[in-house]
This record gives sequence, C-alpha cells and structure tokens, in this order.
Amino acid sequence: MDRAPTRQAFTAKERQLIQSLNTPARVQRFFSSMPYNWEKKGGTMRSFREVMKRNETHCLEAAVAAAVILEQHGYPPLLLDIESVDLLDHVIFVFQQDGLWGSIARSRDIGLHGRKPLFRSLRDLAWSYFDPYVDFSGRIKGYGLASLYDLGNYDWRFSARNMSKIEDYLRELPHKKIHSSDRRYQRLLARYQKYKQRYPDRSAAYYDNRSQWMR
Repeated sequence: MDRAPTRQAFTAKERQLIQSLNTPARVQRFFSSMPYNWEKKGGTMRSFREVMKRNETHCLEAAVAAAVILEQHGYPPLLLDIESVDLLDHVIFVFQQDGLWGSIARSRDIGLHGRKPLFRSLRDLAWSYFDPYVDFSGRIKGYGLASLYDLGNYDWRFSARNMSKIEDYLRELPHKKIHSSDRRYQRLLARYQKYKQRYPDRSAAYYDNRSQWMR
C-alpha cells in the first residue's frame, strides 16, 4: 500500500489520538513521555497499533508509529537510518517543513530525540546527532533514507506480529558516508566517559546544539 489508509481503518481510540497529534512537535512530546521499551523479554519490532496497546516503544518502533500518525496529516512515511560503527543504529522519522528537514525520535539518551525543522539537508540533520551519539561504543558513520511505502503491502501499521522485515530492509539500505576526525571523536569520548563516571545513571545533555532539539 503506497497511500494512507482511511480513518475508518483505525479504532475510535486511535482516531482520537491521531486527531490530537496533528503536528510533529506534538508527536515528539507524545513519544518522549512514553515509557522506553527495553525489550526485556527479547527483541521486538511492533506496529503502531501494538505500540499503542502496550504503551512503550524503542527508537524504531517510535519512528514507524510516528510515520503512521503523521501520514494521516499528509506527511510521507520516511525514516532515516543512522549507521554506527558498533552496529547499534538509530532510526528516526524525518519530515520537511518549508523545505527544511526535522525529525521525531525516541531513545534512551535525550540527545538522540527529535530535531526541529532547521536543516537544509539530510546530511546536516544526521550530523546533528554525531556528538550525542558518542557513548562507550557509538560513532556515526553514515545514513540512509527509507520510505515505508517501499515495503509494498507489508502491514507496518496494524500487524500483531513482530515485523522483522523492516529491520532487514533498513539493514540492506544504501547508506551515504559521514566522515569525522579521530581527534574529534576521541575528545567526545573522553568527555562522555568522564561524565558517566560522575553521573552513571544520567543521560548526557551538555551538548552545544540543544536549541535544535525538539522536546
């Protein structure tokens, strides 16, 4: 299916939620407040409907669910896969407003949540995640744009099954490289290590681009 389903495909509760979440900023606030899915019983990849039922989400589930919600408000279901050297990619929903790119995202780390529509290119948007991505093992090396419409009739909106096909699709997606200096990376890593030694249970929020974050 390469077009949005009618509102009748949703339950009354889902329709009410979608109607209330009619801007990217509102969708970001909704997912920022939703409990994080730590996948304690094994890996999950849930559809919009299952995320709403269970009231928890991880980054890819939030990106897909955001796509479902904003598809109903005219936004194409586009995801950006941010590739890391440690194979722990971050997936975000991306959108354009007045020709500029923004994003909606959920993460264990606040610095990896959404971005305001301020970026002239997807590369600039992906680069805004570089500094907050550096933890003990993470370092961004590329990004790839995906449309959920490319999955054809695969039911990423309502399926009750674990949707591993989305993960496979993103893994095989062509990625554009992001080059960064080792010196920059080592400086960011040292700062992160020092911060976590002092505050092991906190999510780092000391980055210079906080004004770009969509809360």
